[in-house]
Amino acid sequence: MVLPRTRSRRAGRAHRRRQRRAAAALVLAAPAVAELTLGSVPVKMLWLVVLYVPIYGPGVLLIREVVRRTGGGAGALLLMGLAYGLVEEGLALQSLTSPHLYGAAGWGPRPWGVNAPYAELNLPYHAVFSVLLPVALVELVFRDLGRTPYLRRGGLVGTAVAALLGVALLRVSVPPAEDPGYLLPGRAAVVILGVGAAAVAAALVVRPRGGAPFSARAAVPVPGLFRLGAVCAVAAFAFLALLFPFAGAHHPAFLPRAWAPLPMAAAAAVAAAAGWALRRWSAADGWTARHRLAAATGALVAHTAFGLVSHTRDPLDTAGLALIGAAMVLLLHRLDHRLAGDPAAPQGSWP
Repeated sequence: MVLPRTRSRRAGRAHRRRQRRAAAALVLAAPAVAELTLGSVPVKMLWLVVLYVPIYGPGVLLIREVVRRTGGGAGALLLMGLAYGLVEEGLALQSLTSPHLYGAAGWGPRPWGVNAPYAELNLPYHAVFSVLLPVALVELVFRDLGRTPYLRRGGLVGTAVAALLGVALLRVSVPPAEDPGYLLPGRAAVVILGVGAAAVAAALVVRPRGGAPFSARAAVPVPGLFRLGAVCAVAAFAFLALLFPFAGAHHPAFLPRAWAPLPMAAAAAVAAAAGWALRRWSAADGWTARHRLAAATGALVAHTAFGLVSHTRDPLDTAGLALIGAAMVLLLHRLDHRLAGDPAAPQGSWP
């Protein structure tokens, strides 16, 4: 006969194992979504993805823990993702202001020395693809854990230390090799830190909105899963294509550099429209976990499709990214099948 106390201990140990697995899954999912499924790394150098794990994983896990411990939702994750992008791109890589790195200075306007098109692309990119989507996907996989923290206090401290070490690793590895001699100006560092701190402070006070009145919620029709995924795919592909890379950076006869504000404005409009639509749909009564997954799937498929036309340089890279994309779609399909067969799957807003 198993005593109740023994059953409780076993259940507690099993729960903690699930939490550790979820934390490990998020550490791996963050660099996989942000880098691997975009094709940023050539197939022959896929081992470099291992280096992305300490750069992305602990930081995104730390963000998830802070946001969930403070009761935050999608808005808080996006704000924290903005701060993450400012630290990675602004302080570690120095790419937001460097006149040399990645050729970003040639993409368009540089107000106050900031590579504006590059910043408009990468800061939202990190907020969505490095933070929001990995967190949403892992929480759907480990849906029994809900929004509860994955880490205890010691794990939280260790994750914070690992995140700082990841930033340091990025700082000492990429800029000295790819952008030797450039040092971020002190004034720019202060501004980046200030904006990042403001984003974190806002994230700590932003809370998910309460439910709308029934009449208002019922009045918003939720699109079907396929249509929702298609809308998110078109929006994601359009945003990336408008900003990365600018056609004018490589084909001046097609789009003069002076015209760069036009695609910048168009990309901002696409992002705003997609965010507004998702906010309305996710507040409706018909919104489910499968809708959440469909939106994420559309964005990820478009993300990989864009990588196929923009990042691959030879047939091997193209074939490798196509295989990665096919595996990604298969895994997402299996997750959707699990959600469809689980009446206890979480409902509610995004994410």
